[in-house]
Amino acid sequence: MIEKIKVKARQVKKQIIVVYLAYMHKDVKWYKKAFLLLILIYAMSPIDLIPDFIPLLGMLDDLILIPLGIVIAMKMIPQYVWDECKESAEKGAKIDSKYKIMGGILISLIWILILFFMIKSII
Repeated sequence: MIEKIKVKARQVKKQIIVVYLAYMHKDVKWYKKAFLLLILIYAMSPIDLIPDFIPLLGMLDDLILIPLGIVIAMKMIPQYVWDECKESAEKGAKIDSKYKIMGGILISLIWILILFFMIKSII
């Protein structure tokens, strides 16, 4: 079972690279790129929206949200673009580390907003 999970995790990592390459592709429209950027930032973020230490829910965001975003991306992006990006990913393309920083900043801002509104509602 653990081996199955490791295989799935590797597949998702490879698909995130495909999402990155599709985001960088010139034939993808800007609004589709915006969605791809959200997937990319969330997947690369070192901070989770729902922390992993919360039983069950902490793992569900990684197990459901990211693959769901990838499935939606696959349906949005033209098939030839997806195939081209998949081929490039298989050759060993890498993701720019700035997306990890952007992800951390985005998730941090979301948490700050949540805390702000929680404190505001108490006061």
